[in-house]
Amino acid sequence: MTLSLRVRAPAKVNLFLHVGERRLDGYHSLQSLVAFTEACDVVHLSFAEELNLETSGRFAQGLPTHNNLVLRAAQALASERGVEIVLEKNLPVAAGLGGGSADAAAALRGLNTLWELKRDNAELLNLAATLGSDVPACVYSRTAWMEGRGERLTILPPLPPLDIVLVNPGVTVPTRDVFQALNMRSGIDMMTPPRSEIRDVWDLVSYLADAGNDLEAPATVMFPTIDQVLASLEHEPGCVHAQMSGSGATCFGLFQEGPWAQGAAERLQLDHPLWWVTKTRFAGPEFAIPEIVI
Repeated sequence: MTLSLRVRAPAKVNLFLHVGERRLDGYHSLQSLVAFTEACDVVHLSFAEELNLETSGRFAQGLPTHNNLVLRAAQALASERGVEIVLEKNLPVAAGLGGGSADAAAALRGLNTLWELKRDNAELLNLAATLGSDVPACVYSRTAWMEGRGERLTILPPLPPLDIVLVNPGVTVPTRDVFQALNMRSGIDMMTPPRSEIRDVWDLVSYLADAGNDLEAPATVMFPTIDQVLASLEHEPGCVHAQMSGSGATCFGLFQEGPWAQGAAERLQLDHPLWWVTKTRFAGPEFAIPEIVI
């Protein structure tokens, strides 16, 4: 019997995000290419008689431990079982990185293993869709083409471990408000999935050249500091593409090589000590597999 598991919850990055019309169910139609990074929260799971959640990490303060999405995921999977969950919150909250969704998805993957439920991917994805639009993509935590409200996924070949810098200026962006402020949009069906494997950063930059993020404009109007983040990334040597992820406020910069990315992260953190800055890479398919803790 497995006694304890450690499950990484990788940050989700929208490499582009296009928004269509509002649907009858209240959601907007979306299209996005999503990827996952080695920057992550971590969900620790161990057997217990009752269901309990504790939090730790830099961004744990103020995080609810009642009605948390992680608890809802555990209850949806097997409501009668107990487990001790420790959520190590390393990613900023409401930051455009799908953090809460990634945590819930990590709980689904981990508890499916811990409790030996043997639920297949289809069952986990159905459960995930009831928890939130981003949760299904986070169950896979692999490069994917996302459609619908986020629940329709096509898994794509993994991206190479390209160097990326993530920056959040410390503002919380209400997703609902950003969507309500959206005026101009690309709409869906402007982009198609990559026609060939992305082998290096230049392949990815070429693919993203005419894409962008429809939510970036309204988010920057509401929070001008996002523009400051983007300008700071764009001025860093070796940065070949900078953009906001999701509904913000986190922005990402793609870099030619690791040393340039590392240097940029160090300079940005030194110049802006209140910002969250991290140098990371795109994660491989094995990164999010639950690990047994001995």
